Amino acid sequence: MAVKLTDVAKKAGVSATTVSRVINNHGYLSDNTKQKVFAAMEELNYQPNSLARSLHGKKMKLIGVIFPSITNPFFAELIQNIEEQLFDQGYKIILCNAGKNKQKEREYIKMLMANQVDGIIAGAHNLGIEEYQRLNLPIVSFDRKLSDNIPIVSCDNYQGIQLAVHDLLQANCKHIYFLGNKAQKGNPTDERLEAYCDTIKSLNLEEHICSTSFSDSPLLKNMTIHKMLEEEHPDGVVATDDLSAILVLQEAKKLGINIPKDLKVIGFDGTQEIQTYHSELSTIEQPISDMAILLVKLLLQRIENPEKKFEQKHYKLPVKLIKSQTTA
Repeated sequence: MAVKLTDVAKKAGVSATTVSRVINNHGYLSDNTKQKVFAAMEELNYQPNSLARSLHGKKMKLIGVIFPSITNPFFAELIQNIEEQLFDQGYKIILCNAGKNKQKEREYIKMLMANQVDGIIAGAHNLGIEEYQRLNLPIVSFDRKLSDNIPIVSCDNYQGIQLAVHDLLQANCKHIYFLGNKAQKGNPTDERLEAYCDTIKSLNLEEHICSTSFSDSPLLKNMTIHKMLEEEHPDGVVATDDLSAILVLQEAKKLGINIPKDLKVIGFDGTQEIQTYHSELSTIEQPISDMAILLVKLLLQRIENPEKKFEQKHYKLPVKLIKSQTTA
């Protein structure tokens, strides 16, 4: 049977009201009384009802975290950093894996509201979720424009692709292909394609865009990449994520294309997992730890002061180039 507050009171030899006051840190209580109540709670393994506490004006200390994938190395590392930062501040998370399903994301938002979370960090890729504009709740976005009043944290996507293209140019590439989503959705990641086009145009080179979506399966991406390599013969590829760049390396190997002699490849993200298991890949490293720190900092500021006006709407953190064998 579940342990009740009255069981704790009986064990500690105090009233149920006293136990409630200890749990909620309300009013003056002697250290001896507190020690007896905490000892009884520990012995009985009693867990206070967070929802009941919230009804008495206490924060739930819960944060909803909504992302498109928990298996992608980039999001996995970012979520881990967010969780660690929030835990250090006394918060727990409810993790929502929204995928590419708009209805799923809407259901998660309803669930988070029902659980009375104190705020949300949202980084899912689904568009047209009107609920974000109506929520009277502290929200911070990662790399996505959810509404005009929700601050965005991202890396400097434009700077990242500029660095990538210039690295390929310095490696004497002349036919540089952009591997990523051609569709513009009004999000910060759109700047990656913009940076590629602007940089190529400034050098009087020809644009080559091989369009793939984040949500495409590895099989579909492989088919697109295989066709690009076999028919277009690029000498340089800048991919908008490391996993796609690795697929380029795999397809090139199948076709007998020598890397980096005949083809140079650079990715984007630079997670610890990729740097460990694919250290040969040149990539643009996003400051994952710093972005997690900023996301949590901004969200907690809004929780503590809901009326606070942020200094800016979009916070961009600098990236850096990790040069390795694939662009040597």
